[in-house]
Amino acid sequence: MEYNEAEFLQETKIPYDELIVSRTNLNGIITYANETFENISGYTNGELIGKNHNILRHPDMPKACFEDLWNTIKNEKKWVGNVKNLRKDGGYYWVKATISGVYKDGVLVEYKSTRTPISDDEKLQTLKEYDKLKIQTNDKQRHIVYK
Repeated sequence: MEYNEAEFLQETKIPYDELIVSRTNLNGIITYANETFENISGYTNGELIGKNHNILRHPDMPKACFEDLWNTIKNEKKWVGNVKNLRKDGGYYWVKATISGVYKDGVLVEYKSTRTPISDDEKLQTLKEYDKLKIQTNDKQRHIVYK
């Protein structure tokens, strides 16, 4: 997988007074996205609804993080972690994601996710941790080439 566009290096910072909110069905298909989610991701509501949440998956994110996320929420527990997301234009943004179940009459019917900004220090520390995790799990690693 190659990303050669300059936008891939462009970060969108989330304002500290904003909250990204979405809901998905039990298979990860987006059923609700707030306006902040649209603005930060670069997708319209119509482009988000009905799509799998993984359309936002940045290649810097280890597969093991998402395995842990799904194992956690399928066991009806709350998952919290830092996530680097891919914008529609190829740029990216970092969030602290909190994902948990939504219940009706005691039955899990969907998942909700709230995302908040994180500091630059948290981003760098998380990226270093994720780089180590990708090596440990034999996941694809970032390789930058200048010709």
